Amino acid sequence: QLQLLELGGGLVQAGGLLRPPCPALGPVLSRYAMAWFPQAPGKEREFVPVVTGSGTTTYADSVKGRFTISRDNAKSTVYLQINSLKAEDTAVYFCAADRSWGGRRVSEYGDWGQGTQVTVSS
Repeated sequence: QLQLLELGGGLVQAGGLLRPPCPALGPVLSRYAMAWFPQAPGKEREFVPVVTGSGTTTYADSVKGRFTISRDNAKSTVYLQINSLKAEDTAVYFCAADRSWGGRRVSEYGDWGQGTQVTVSS
């Protein structure tokens, strides 16, 4: 079982950039698909990007061109870069791991971090 820790949240201005890391402890990270799910106040967790163990990425249409997921298996860390931050990006961002191929549903992921709060001021 992976232990995930989201870092790097905080208060940022609209238009800025953020790149929170998600370091992992436990089994070899390259065996897992990794994803990020932001949860805005009063809403469900929402799929944004996933990266497979081999590096293939898939994005939700709503964030293509603005969000980038990447991984460094040697450092056991996954990153989410968010460009041109908007007020609607305000959410708790959760990092998640799936031992298989990953997907767009929360139920497909068995390991979760505690989340990091990102607040965008306009």
